[in-house]
Amino acid sequence: MVQVTYPDGSIKEYEDGVTPQQIAERIGSRLAAAALAALVNGQPWDLRRPLPGDCSLQILTWNDIQGQEVYRHSSTHLMAQAVQALYPEARLTVGPPLEDRFYYDIDMPPIGEDDFAKIEAKMRELAAADYPIVREEVSRDEAHALFEKLGEPYKLEILQDIPANETVTLYRQGDWVDLCRGPHVPSTGRLKAFKILSVAGAYWRGDANNKQLQRLYGTSFPSQKELDAYLERLEQAKLRDHRKLGRELGLFMISSEVGVGLPLWLPKGAQVRRTLEDYIRGELLKRGYQPVVTPHIARTELFKISGHMTAYAESMYPIMHGENEEFVLKPVNCPFHIEIYKSAMRSYRDLPLRYAEFGTVYRWEQSGEVGGLTRVRGFTQDDAHLFMAPEQMPEEFKSNVDLVLLILGRLGLTYTARVGLRDPNKPDKYVGSDEAWEQAQSALVQAVQELELEHTIAEGEAAIYGPKLDFMVRDAIGRQWQLGTVQVDYVLPERFNLEYIGADGKAHRPVMIHRAPFGSLERFIGVLIEHFNGAFPFWLAPVQITVLPITERHNDYARQVGAELEAAGFRVEMNLENEKVGAKIAIAETQKISYMAVVGDREAENGTVAWRGRGRRDLGVVARTELIQKLQAELAE
Repeated sequence: MVQVTYPDGSIKEYEDGVTPQQIAERIGSRLAAAALAALVNGQPWDLRRPLPGDCSLQILTWNDIQGQEVYRHSSTHLMAQAVQALYPEARLTVGPPLEDRFYYDIDMPPIGEDDFAKIEAKMRELAAADYPIVREEVSRDEAHALFEKLGEPYKLEILQDIPANETVTLYRQGDWVDLCRGPHVPSTGRLKAFKILSVAGAYWRGDANNKQLQRLYGTSFPSQKELDAYLERLEQAKLRDHRKLGRELGLFMISSEVGVGLPLWLPKGAQVRRTLEDYIRGELLKRGYQPVVTPHIARTELFKISGHMTAYAESMYPIMHGENEEFVLKPVNCPFHIEIYKSAMRSYRDLPLRYAEFGTVYRWEQSGEVGGLTRVRGFTQDDAHLFMAPEQMPEEFKSNVDLVLLILGRLGLTYTARVGLRDPNKPDKYVGSDEAWEQAQSALVQAVQELELEHTIAEGEAAIYGPKLDFMVRDAIGRQWQLGTVQVDYVLPERFNLEYIGADGKAHRPVMIHRAPFGSLERFIGVLIEHFNGAFPFWLAPVQITVLPITERHNDYARQVGAELEAAGFRVEMNLENEKVGAKIAIAETQKISYMAVVGDREAENGTVAWRGRGRRDLGVVARTELIQKLQAELAE
């Protein structure tokens, strides 16, 4: 018999060899029908795979994020099978699930939107056949022989990275097979509604020296209704696309001469960015942070100590050489702040030390992944690193969570919290000892529980040096974005040999917290543009009010009104062009300016303005002083 522990802590006994599917059926027909996969001892598991012995078990359904990942990963295989059925010359590389979609990189002749319907039809045919999706364990040599026979060179290359004595897993559906860790849904018939979304070019392994592949994107849902709702959200997203709005509203631009993924901030976008920076600077001063500024490059030795040169190398820019030294563009700010900490002897009386910087970092992103502001190669983090005694960590962690929630609340953003832990199956992704990781993960989870913060656990989402709490923000049309983060780190203090002198006169090791409430200003503002559809709240709007004279003879009075508004601290534009006032109002609406002050003969004579709000709201005629008071009151709120 085996003992199975359920998520609620209850334990039941089952016969040896029992599968999650059989357990789901015994619990109830509804759960059995909804089950997609399982977590066994926290690891993804196929429903038809026998349990390994005494274990914990969670049945995954569509209501679980991991369940959705399994569903979409299986949909990726269904799409790849359909592509190879239609294009026998197609050769497969890798195809991971994403948050709300999936893709497969395929070596094949270019295809376009006209080909999507044909692929979808073949997918429906394969789903209707309801092929069992069967997991097989084979030796690496057996897998190599199979994919050599099938003529799959990319699978052979992947196999070369696996130790010769390791077992690998295959997944078969009908006469089609793929190399994959899994898990997958039990059969192709479980995949109900899917859509091919787009195709793009992508280099094999992200290297421009390798062959360019076709990256085929799709999505899938358990019902056509849910798929249709998602496609409607995509249509809304096109209208809100921050790249489109960024051009129309004069917020930012991308120049091919500068380079993909390196945005240029235009005056209005720079104003939004500066307003956010000023807001958080004010909060940081209240919370005892000290500003620091660090360079954009550093010697490679710094990042060898931190571990980034090994665990993070593929995301770093190439090494630069100068005067017999090697330098790299910085991918993170933390080693610089660590060096500032090390610049003096620290006492327990100095702690916690809180260093904050709007630090620009550089990370190599694949060309197929770069887009607008939300995925860039150079970005600025509202970064801070806190150094503290271990017993101070819980309160500092809670304070930083409070700061993130304050900012999200200020902007009316809803969120879910996700605890990112290291993936025990991929130790090479991380640096530091097991002991340091256990300390950090235990401390972070305990702090989150003490905050009574609803959260999910996600293995594999930790930073290379420690676990983290990420805030997944939902925008106005339901999409989810990872923005703010708070991370606990016991590893880098150890690698850099950080110390402070305790009350006992002995040297002790501090703990670090890495935190960025915005995440990055680029992504945060990109998300805000789409969330607000370019119509920023009054306090954040790049132009808060525009003054519109009815005719040119009212320009002098318009300038007087504009000067008073500017003197009161508002961001003001004046449209003094020789155009009809209706056209000027239309331009202001298109530019999504918060308020308009229309002035003509009557207003000039009475010292008033005709006040209008965005969305063609007529707010009446008010005295200039009253307008300023009303705007100041709104800003204060």
